[in-house]
Amino acid sequence: MTSIAVVAANGRAGKLIVKEAVDRGFDVTAVVRGENKTVAQHAIIKDLFDLTADDLKGFDAVVDAFGAWTPDTLSQHSTSLKHLADILSGTDTRLIVVGGAGSLYVDPEHKTQLVDTPDFPDAFKPLAKAQAKSLAELRERDDVRWIYISPAADFQADGERTGKYIVNGEELTPNAKGESIISYADYAIAVVDEIATGNHIGQRISVVRA
Repeated sequence: MTSIAVVAANGRAGKLIVKEAVDRGFDVTAVVRGENKTVAQHAIIKDLFDLTADDLKGFDAVVDAFGAWTPDTLSQHSTSLKHLADILSGTDTRLIVVGGAGSLYVDPEHKTQLVDTPDFPDAFKPLAKAQAKSLAELRERDDVRWIYISPAADFQADGERTGKYIVNGEELTPNAKGESIISYADYAIAVVDEIATGNHIGQRISVVRA
């Protein structure tokens, strides 16, 4: 049985990833700071920054669903990911990162990221840049079996679960209808599929509704 831990499992993305994994027969541990509000079979009640290598020992995969949105906490995208990578360093456990769309490239030369385009909303730029920085730092590591999964540009918390999505690479790629959209529920399917297959170790992929 596949055994996974979901960090920040009580968040909106984390909860859906937990549910998708449990529904598919995975053995799931929620890592939460307080009461476990998910359907995970087990829980580690601990702050992310207090996690140790022993806490995460033996899992097939650890999903990092951590999020920070206020100006004084945005730097934690880097520090939290570094902490998880450090305690998983040298192990066979895969680190699946719930990423952002702002760092996706909009050109084949991979010179311009979505966050740097004129129409990108100013309100989301600090978050997108913080997530892009954490991804750039993760790329420098070869001691961790990481996979970074970016959603489409329109990442809908309450969107429908269609069960269909397309996997793309580093570039922002719309679907056949010209849409860059995916629901949290379909994104959760993509995350659990990636855990099941392990096809993209050391890569950033992106997913969009089919």
